[in-house]
Amino acid sequence: MTSEQHLAPLRMPDRLFAELAAGGGSAAAVAFLERAERARRLLLLRTLLDHLDTLPTPVTPAAEAWRVLKEAAEKSPEPVERLLLAPATGGWVSHMLRRVHGTASGPPLWAEAGHLSALALSACLHAGTETVLDVPLTSGRLPLPGLGMIQLPAAQEGLAAGRATTAGGELTVTGPGRTTGSVRVTCRPLTRRADADGGTWLPLRTLTHTGPDGTAPATVVLEDLDPYRDLDDHLPPARLDEDEAQEWQRLFGEAARILARPGVPGPGRVDPAMIRAIVPFGRTAVSPPPLPFVQVSASSGDSFGGMLIVRPASALALAETLVHELQHSKLAALLHLFPLLEDDRAERYYAPWRTDPRHLTGLLHGAYAFTGVAGFWRDRLAGAEGTEAVERAAYFFALRRLQSRLAVRTLLTSGSLTVQGRALVRGLARTLDDWLREPVPPAALSRARTAAALHRTEWRLRNVAPPSSGPGGPRFRPDRASWPDVRTHAFAARPVAPRTADEQLAAGDAAAALARYADQLATDPAEPHALAGWIVARAVLDPGRTTRRMLARPELLQPLPSG
Repeated sequence: MTSEQHLAPLRMPDRLFAELAAGGGSAAAVAFLERAERARRLLLLRTLLDHLDTLPTPVTPAAEAWRVLKEAAEKSPEPVERLLLAPATGGWVSHMLRRVHGTASGPPLWAEAGHLSALALSACLHAGTETVLDVPLTSGRLPLPGLGMIQLPAAQEGLAAGRATTAGGELTVTGPGRTTGSVRVTCRPLTRRADADGGTWLPLRTLTHTGPDGTAPATVVLEDLDPYRDLDDHLPPARLDEDEAQEWQRLFGEAARILARPGVPGPGRVDPAMIRAIVPFGRTAVSPPPLPFVQVSASSGDSFGGMLIVRPASALALAETLVHELQHSKLAALLHLFPLLEDDRAERYYAPWRTDPRHLTGLLHGAYAFTGVAGFWRDRLAGAEGTEAVERAAYFFALRRLQSRLAVRTLLTSGSLTVQGRALVRGLARTLDDWLREPVPPAALSRARTAAALHRTEWRLRNVAPPSSGPGGPRFRPDRASWPDVRTHAFAARPVAPRTADEQLAAGDAAAALARYADQLATDPAEPHALAGWIVARAVLDPGRTTRRMLARPELLQPLPSG
């Protein structure tokens, strides 16, 4: 792979765009997106190399490191291709471009530019070529992308320049010692397992899964070492405890089996082999126990196929999140190919899965991701066994299809979609309209509709200031802040012995819920959570014009915010 090679124009076949516009995407569609991301990454890398040409550095200059990497690629193209297309490599390239343009910060620029030498070393080890490169060391640590990390014992603290040599698959790294002289480590990263004491060599962790047809196990990187595994900032390594790594493997294996549903590819159906890397976030040990659902997950358009996830306790929750984040990756790649909308980035739109106003691009990402999530729960409903599993799958399918269709309607009426954007969003609308006609158990459907109404009502109470209409759209409260959305998951199951107002509403006893909400409002008439519940409970009991007006503009029941 070279940055100078001719890049033929990319023309997406109509059938692949149609698959993606419906919210799904076959292996062929995802492979096309990956080819497009490859071309984009090479162009960005060429741009970055131009910026680094004159950078003063105590380590090997970027141009020389790139020459070494290209020579390795000529001898062993496939592993070097995988290395350059890894999510963390995309994160590094984009972060570096932000650095040279002054919109990001981090360690000294020469040290971050020196990461290209680490990429070149990994490439040389795969190709079996010989090289000598001067590299940046951080307290004796040298991350090797796609392989792991070497650690020099008793090395000098902080940032320093070291020397790395490869020959016949063997790597030798030398750097300044903590007190005097130098320290040195030699290892074979392609074949050596982790040191028993976790000392000089930490190999890359991977998650394995076997396809439904019994094919050989495939691997997904479990990235806890690479400094560019985060969505933007340079990040120190956060090595998982062995027990935590094993728990990731157990959950991922179960999640992969959940996703291994035969049939035509469609929204919510993901082959785990499409995932390139998972970055465990916020936890390095099994204690304290995690929540059953995913608390935080994220992905970046710079890191196709990569996703950052706080490990949940449930394989079902992990499988849902894998679908969600891969949807974001697909849409980000489409946005790199097509201008889908004209976005002034003003955060003024309601997103049914967020507590804050969103801009149009964020709304489009949410609509695309949650269409995939709705498809995931549709498949779970089709295969559910037992009342509890059926009710849960039905609830989330009903909720996510309703919320996604609401966001799609906002996008279609925004007047900001391009020709390609309108085609994409109309494809989502067709998928969701078909799903909205599918029967769902009545109790689960009722809870989903109630939860959706509660979220929108509370969102407006907390974000929108009265009066909220006018040529400029809604006027937002100056005192708005993030708030806990506790109802989305709480309404997933029907409470057996309801005690609180929310539980009574979820159980279908709107009258009892209304009375409890009224008691709470007697103390604080404008409290958003209780007021949202009171409005929705009243609408359930009396779905007339007055309550429809309250649901449409609940903020009219609150006093004007101060400030």
